[in-house]
Amino acid sequence: MGFVVGVVIGFVVGLAIIVLFVRNENTRSKLRNDLATTVAAFARMTVEDSRKILPADFYPSWVVFSQRQKLTWLNQHLTKIWPYVDEAASDLIKTSVEPVLEQYRPIILSSLKFSRFTLGTVAPQFTGVSIIEDEADSVTMELEMQWDANSSIILDIKTYLGVSLPVQKKLDFTLKVIGGDISTIPGLSDAIESTIRDAIEDNIMWPVRKIIPILPGDYSDLELKPVGILEVKLVQARDLTNKDIIGKSDPYAVLYVRPLPDKTKKSKTINNELNPIWNEHYEFVIEDATTQHLVVRIYDDEGVQASELIGCAQVLLKDLEPGKVKDVWLNLVKDLEIQRDTKYRGQVHLELLYCPFGMENGFTNPFSSNFSMTSLEKVIKSGANGIEATENEKAITQKKKEVIIRGVLSVTVISAEDLPIVDLMGKADPYVVLTMKKSEAKHKTRVVNDSLNPVWNQTFDFVVEDGLHDMLILEVWDHDTFGKDYMGRCILTLTRVILEGEYKDTLQVEGAKSGKLNLHLKWMPQPIFRDSGSEF
Repeated sequence: MGFVVGVVIGFVVGLAIIVLFVRNENTRSKLRNDLATTVAAFARMTVEDSRKILPADFYPSWVVFSQRQKLTWLNQHLTKIWPYVDEAASDLIKTSVEPVLEQYRPIILSSLKFSRFTLGTVAPQFTGVSIIEDEADSVTMELEMQWDANSSIILDIKTYLGVSLPVQKKLDFTLKVIGGDISTIPGLSDAIESTIRDAIEDNIMWPVRKIIPILPGDYSDLELKPVGILEVKLVQARDLTNKDIIGKSDPYAVLYVRPLPDKTKKSKTINNELNPIWNEHYEFVIEDATTQHLVVRIYDDEGVQASELIGCAQVLLKDLEPGKVKDVWLNLVKDLEIQRDTKYRGQVHLELLYCPFGMENGFTNPFSSNFSMTSLEKVIKSGANGIEATENEKAITQKKKEVIIRGVLSVTVISAEDLPIVDLMGKADPYVVLTMKKSEAKHKTRVVNDSLNPVWNQTFDFVVEDGLHDMLILEVWDHDTFGKDYMGRCILTLTRVILEGEYKDTLQVEGAKSGKLNLHLKWMPQPIFRDSGSEF
């Protein structure tokens, strides 16, 4: 009996021990899992999460140190030393900017200098700084600054007419005449505004890089250098806003990458036209393809009066594929900085080609003087059979300013789509007239009766004397028993076909409510150079 009781008690005690052991292990396992979950949660914590958990007094340094730092300590010290900074900085800016003002001085002025220059008694306040480690060997520091300046800047302006006008310049780019009337000389106010704006932009508008050596050494490799050439063809504009009460606007275009007088290009004026065709070519030196942009501004020429802006547009260079022609239509706006303008002001048509220096993959800039040379030109440039070219031959080579590329352009007018209804019966009888602008050579397709989606499949050849500066105009007409009706047109330059050799494209018919032209283009080159006095 006692034996049986002992066995039962031992069994119960053993079972209890096993149960307690299992429960203990389960509890420990749960604690470990909870701890692992907590550790994982801490690993995913952000600065904002930490600020929710801890009061501000208990922030550790890694919470306080965020990407953008407050600079109260710097502002306090800057306020104390500002009188000395103002004196030194004012003198430095004055001596640096005066030569630039002289460089851009309007011709009607004999002198343009500062009679007083001080940045004022109010120090700028830095509101934040960011440190960006964009490259392995460089660090970029971005500073935010606010400045309610009470500066005093007075320009001493003298004209060839003996008039002296002290003009006060505020940092908000407004002029105030002290002791004189600036309106006594027509156009003087606009000329001064433009001069100061150009001088300031030349010194502060990106890309401008100021190298401040901390240690002695050669830092010339850090200077900003040209990295490529932007070839721009100003083709045309359409539907421009009419600025004239009588007649139509007389548009011209101003193009620039950097808004400096010697780097700004101006087109010819097309009188009394809201759909001008310019077909003008320009090139711009590029210093930073990732941040720079091309700006085009269209004006109405008002003769002796100041030109009136019709609209402007811009193209970011980073959106261009190097070595590939980009054909774009840009909507014109009133102001590039203010994006609230919704009024339609017309469009401008550009052809763009960005050519980085040292570009690989076999690409050659067609506008370069080395694009294609005849054997005679190579002899003139380098000397035949090792004999040095004569000075006269070298002079001829140096006079070459324009590359001329001759060839045969083969154009196949394949078809058209969705042309607008012209006839009363809801159809049209379309045909296409093809014209080379410079030579005025013309071809015409056959008429396709009763069709808004005609198919021609006709090929025409043009002998082109100057492929890089010519253009093809395709006009769509509706044939009528008693005449013809204009439907619209397509205009294209030849740069792309010269580069690619052959391609197909679909072009929107301009001036029509709808319609597209399907084309096939092929270029057969016969390169040639021409200078101002001779041809090879």
